[in-house]
Amino acid sequence: MWEGTTVLITGGAGFIGSNLAKRLLGLGADVRIADDFSRGSEENIRPFLRRITLHRVDLTKLDNCLQSTKEAEYVFHLAATVGGIHYITKKNVGGSTPSLLMNTNMLEAARRCDVQRFLFASSACVYRERSSSMNKFREEDAYPADPLTTYGWSKLMGEIQCRSYFLDYGIKSSVPRIFNAYGENECLDPRSAHVIPSLIRKAILYPEEGFKVFGDGKQERAFLHVRDCVDGLIQFMEKVTNAEPVNLGSEEVISIGDLAQRIVELSSKHIDIEYDLAGPRGTHRYSADTTRMKSLLDWTPETSLHEGLKSTFDWERARLSPRTQGNE
Repeated sequence: MWEGTTVLITGGAGFIGSNLAKRLLGLGADVRIADDFSRGSEENIRPFLRRITLHRVDLTKLDNCLQSTKEAEYVFHLAATVGGIHYITKKNVGGSTPSLLMNTNMLEAARRCDVQRFLFASSACVYRERSSSMNKFREEDAYPADPLTTYGWSKLMGEIQCRSYFLDYGIKSSVPRIFNAYGENECLDPRSAHVIPSLIRKAILYPEEGFKVFGDGKQERAFLHVRDCVDGLIQFMEKVTNAEPVNLGSEEVISIGDLAQRIVELSSKHIDIEYDLAGPRGTHRYSADTTRMKSLLDWTPETSLHEGLKSTFDWERARLSPRTQGNE
């Protein structure tokens, strides 16, 4: 399916986008990347930079979206303003307005440029737990809508827009709701990093930096390694085209406290874990009901949390090695 096709990845220099680009290149696709590098990194795409077409553009401008989308057959729209929980709970206008503009512009560009298929990367942030016992979110649990953040609202609006463009213009769209992806090429900036790269970073730099966990450590999550996330996105693009939101995640649940302990063990250090009870903690229990995903894709994630944490730790240690050697 992918050999010789022209594929655009917005946010392609970012965490998931760069891993997706590498995978699609391996499948024989002609890959384009559109990114403003506000969060993405040229380091992420340097190994294959000469094999892609790069558009360094601001996708909140429609003309830039049209230019990037021209002649593309498939569009993976991953670009968004996002960060870890301590970032998205503080950014209100910044967590919604740029994403809303990009989503609108990219769908309109897809319509005008006759894109064959469009994928919108939604998020588990569209959900908010309804009771203390809830652990697995089903797709229908997103309504009545009440996301915790404006980032979650921007994702819900993007889902509605995809459905509208499908109904009005017949644009075949996939809308995976990604649950807690992690892995190589994640942002390591402590101001906006997600929980796994943030904790790994703290472990690697300890004791120069303290090892502090937001909340009491009892929050539960199911994490999806980026290799599985990328495989899932490709499966969605190939098999789901009716713009209906579907969960993309793992069901291997772990508490944040146990996750922190596993990362400490990978560091081979004696680390005193501190819990910041005043810090943001997000939804208490957070994992995907993957029944619909398994049915539609005939696929499940393959990377265990143990394997994924080890590969992510090794990658992050190599990325941070100048710091650990005192040369930064």
